[in-house]
Formats: sequence, C-alpha cells, structure tokens
Amino acid sequence: MSHKTMSVNRPFLPCSAVLLAGLLSGCIAVGPDYRSPETAMPAAWTQLSQTTGAWQVQDLSSWWQQLDDPRLSSLISEALQANLDLQAARSRLREARARRNVAAAGQVPEIGASGQAAFSETSDDTGGGSRESYRAGFDASWELDLFGRTRRTVEAAEADLEATEASLRDVQVSLIAEVATGYIELRTSQLRRTITQNNLTAQSETLQLVTWRAEAGLADRQEVVQALANREQTRAQMPRLETDIIQARHRLELLLGRQPGSLAERLDNVADLPTLPTRIGVGIPADTLRQRPDIVRAERTLAAETARLGVAEAARYPSFALSGSIGVEALRFAALTSSGAAAGSLIAGVSAPLFDGGRLRNQALIQDEIRHQAEIAYRHTILTALQEVENSLVALVRAEQRRTTLADAAAAAAEAAGLAQLRYRGGVIDFQAVLDTERTRLSIEDSLASSRAEALLALIGLYKALGGGWSTPTAASSDDEKLP
Repeated sequence: MSHKTMSVNRPFLPCSAVLLAGLLSGCIAVGPDYRSPETAMPAAWTQLSQTTGAWQVQDLSSWWQQLDDPRLSSLISEALQANLDLQAARSRLREARARRNVAAAGQVPEIGASGQAAFSETSDDTGGGSRESYRAGFDASWELDLFGRTRRTVEAAEADLEATEASLRDVQVSLIAEVATGYIELRTSQLRRTITQNNLTAQSETLQLVTWRAEAGLADRQEVVQALANREQTRAQMPRLETDIIQARHRLELLLGRQPGSLAERLDNVADLPTLPTRIGVGIPADTLRQRPDIVRAERTLAAETARLGVAEAARYPSFALSGSIGVEALRFAALTSSGAAAGSLIAGVSAPLFDGGRLRNQALIQDEIRHQAEIAYRHTILTALQEVENSLVALVRAEQRRTTLADAAAAAAEAAGLAQLRYRGGVIDFQAVLDTERTRLSIEDSLASSRAEALLALIGLYKALGGGWSTPTAASSDDEKLP
C-alpha cells in the first residue's frame, strides 16, 4: 500500500475547494446497479375457477373481519399489541433503522472542536524561564467517495432496513393467522365436546330404556351391557376433548403474551364456529409479489447483496481522504483574538492496494456468489408462494364440498337414529340396529364439525398465503406509527 500526504497553508484553501469540486464531479459507483429480476407470473390462479363466490380485491389487511366474530377480532387486536415475537421484530426494525443512519453518516465530513493550553518551565541549568501556548479550533475529515463505496454501503443498509420491515410484516401476517387458527381449533374442540355430550345424553336415555325393557322381561342382559359399553365408549372421548380445549386456549394465551389460564373466563363460554363467508377475496397472482412480506424481504435482500458487491468492488480501487483544521493559536491567551493568531491546514491523502495475493478480487467473487444465491432464494420464494395459494384454494374447495356432503349425511343419520329408537320400542328391530345408528350419528356429527373447521382453516391458510394481514403505511406516518 502506498500513502501520500500533502500539507497546504491557509491561503490555498479556496483553490483546494475548487479541486475537490472537480474530483467529486467525476465520481462513479462501481459494481452493478440493482434492477429487480423479471419474473413470469400466471395471469390467474388455476384453482380459482372452482372457487365460487370469489372476487378480486386489493386490500386484505383485515381479512378476519369477514368471519364476523367479535371475539376473534378482539384477540387479534390484543395479539398485535402484546405478542412478544412481534415486539422483538419491532426492536430489530429500530436496530436496522439506526444501522442505516450510521451508514448514511459516512457521506458527510466529520467535524470536531478542540482546545489546548500548555505551560512549561525549564531549569536554571538550561537557561531557565517559562513558556505557555494556547490553541483553539475546528478539525474536519472526509473520505471522498470517488468510487461509490460509501454510497453502495448506504444502499445496502437501506435495503436491509426494508427487508427487516418486511420481516416485521411477515411476523404480523403469521401471528394473525396463528391466532385465527388457534381460535378455530378451540371452538372446534368445544363444538365436538358439545356433540359428544349430546350423544352421551341420548345414549344414557337408550341405556335407561333397555334397562326398563330388561326388567320387564322384554330384553336380555346382553342388550343392557351393550348399551352401557356404547355410552362409556362415548364418555371416554370427553377427557381428550377437554385436553384439546385447554391446550388450544394455552396456545392463544402465549400468542397474546399472557400467562396460562388468563383467558379461561373469556373463552370457556362455548360459542359456535364462525360462518364461512359466501364471498372470498382473492387477487391476481401478480398481487402476491406486492402483498407477501416474505417475497418483499427476499427481493430487498437481493438488493442489499447487490449493493454489497459494489462495496467489495470499490475496495479494489484507490481511496482518497481529506482532513483539515482551522483555528487560532498564540503564546498568550489574550492574543487569541488578534488577526495574526489565525492558523489552518489541509491534508490530502491517497491509498491504493498494490498486492494482496488476490484477496480483494476473491472477496468480490464471494460477494457475487452471495448475490446470486439471494436471487435464487428470491425466485424460490415466489414459486413457494404460488404453490401455497394454489394448495389453499384447492383445500378450501374440497373442504367446502366435504362439509356440504357431511351436513346432508348428519341430517340423515339423526333421522335414522330416531326411527331406530321408535322401531326398537315397537319391537320391530333388535337392539344392535339402534347401537349402529347411534354410532353412525356420533361419527358423522363429529366429522361435520371437523369439516367446518377444515374449511375455515383452509380460508385462513389462503389469506396467509396471499399475504393478508398488513397494509402499507401512509407517507405521513411517523416512524413509530409505521410499526404495526
């Protein structure tokens, strides 16, 4: 490395400023300028034609309101304020913003103030006497960004900031979907418990009927124990359902940053599942590029790595620095204000790599491969997003078809169970037919409840895959207001 300095007296400072302006006018930024990769997107979703009641929308920021469940909306609002993962993501965003500001500070000179007072006294053997001196002034230093290293560093920091903000939005999207999923799972377990309890009541009545018939000599002991076994088998499902309910509530409490048991009073009251909306908001595939935070994050990461390639390239070029000072100095404090006390200096320095064994060249090659990997990750994220939307659409269609079929089956099974009871009372059929119809009714009703939940969970998965759950903040918002 070579380094050369030049000291210039104060009268030449205006000439140096002219020279500096000339140098800056020829500044370039080495490395590639970032351009977002062109990505081919399908014109429409392949599964959308099978989804009835779908319409094109642009705003999915509050998709859960379509479920028309005030309790769910309240839980989501609380989670957006209290969730610990979201708070950590906000902190990372503030950190990234500060790092961007640190990088931007490199574009302006560093200016400092200094003052000095010195006093010395020599011995009589060396002539004796005392000496004092005073100095005050301003110092400045600036590295000229002739090849764009600082500008590329700022570009990278800005892209990192935007990627971090997209990560925050991604956490928000996932959080809302998790709260909605947990709520649906809780209500599903409660509904299945209610169905099981109702069947348990009906089976107890059947057991009582068989017992009376046995006491009257119209039925044997086998029918009694069969009815008892059927009821107890149904009762055995209750502890598992209770466990599912409590665990689902605990998951919701964790998402809301609460201790276990804190939501028991609010959520233990049984409520039906939300009704699936008749119309579903689905945009075109190109909207996914704009809406999904993980795609935005991957694209901004690619932009940051492209800028860092410019930083690595600039390291192979010479660097120029200017430093200077202006102030006053005198041997007496009172003389600092005199016209002859003024002093100044300007130093220009240049350094350039001469031989490093290929280190800088290979560092640039490494960064180029990192940039290439980021581009691959970006394209993979897009394909994954398209797949998730298509999978969610087909899951929603099939779940709704299954729910409709099971609803018809449940109505038929309930009617069959009632007819079997009447025919058994009349002695037309044996007790085994009653048991079979009761088991069928319980199984179908339980499956119907699960299918309703599957359709709702598929809808939640669809809106999550579409990137719903956040909106672009307005330009007038402050930095703190932009945080969700």
